[in-house]
Amino acid sequence: MSNFKGKTVIVTGAANGIGKGIAEGFAVKEANVVIADIDEEKGKQLEASLKRQGYSSLFIKADLKEETEISRLMAKSHEAFGSIDVLINNAGISKFYSFFDMTVEIWDEVINTNLRSVFLCSREAAKTMKAGSCIINISSTRAEMSESNTEAYSAAKGGILAITHALARTLAEKGIRVNCISPGWIETEDYEGLREIDHKQHLANRVGKPADIARTCLFLADPENDFITGENITVDGGMTKKMIYEH
Repeated sequence: MSNFKGKTVIVTGAANGIGKGIAEGFAVKEANVVIADIDEEKGKQLEASLKRQGYSSLFIKADLKEETEISRLMAKSHEAFGSIDVLINNAGISKFYSFFDMTVEIWDEVINTNLRSVFLCSREAAKTMKAGSCIINISSTRAEMSESNTEAYSAAKGGILAITHALARTLAEKGIRVNCISPGWIETEDYEGLREIDHKQHLANRVGKPADIARTCLFLADPENDFITGENITVDGGMTKKMIYEH
């Protein structure tokens, strides 16, 4: 029997990319999967696809920059399935602009979507979560290493690392574990179109797939792994462990 059978799992940003892979991973394990996303078309498509396969799913449209919509998301999820057992804070946007051209509006959009949503979703979900539940935040290797002109994105992802251990401490008294995953290069569109050099630059000799992150979520969410909390797991095929010199 699956450890997630009948459990309610909310995945934010689940209509596309990594979030979609995570939602599919939990659905296969017989969880009730809530697909939370602003993309109504893709969200409903995923809901319908999972239901056709016999899985329990519900799409809820939500703009995760808005506090009222997050409150509504959690209320509707609890109403539909009776509990919130796992929250995956995956929603995020990648907007890279020249540092000197970046406006406050762009900065706020990235920070509010990627970081403030983690705070708000976690706060609202934790109000009804019971002991044994867990929260998993999706950060990025960009929290600790950067390319140029990624200030807002990197700041948001670094904030996710920090709020993870803060939440783990705060929510310990409720028996709620909080962990984080930092993906590296996870190809979500044209995997077959990748070049050999793309794969070979990884110690694992391949670029990552959404399923790699989904499996890590399943590991962290498994109640048998209840000794892991406040932790960040990097899933990047070894890229951040390389020393790169030109010879």
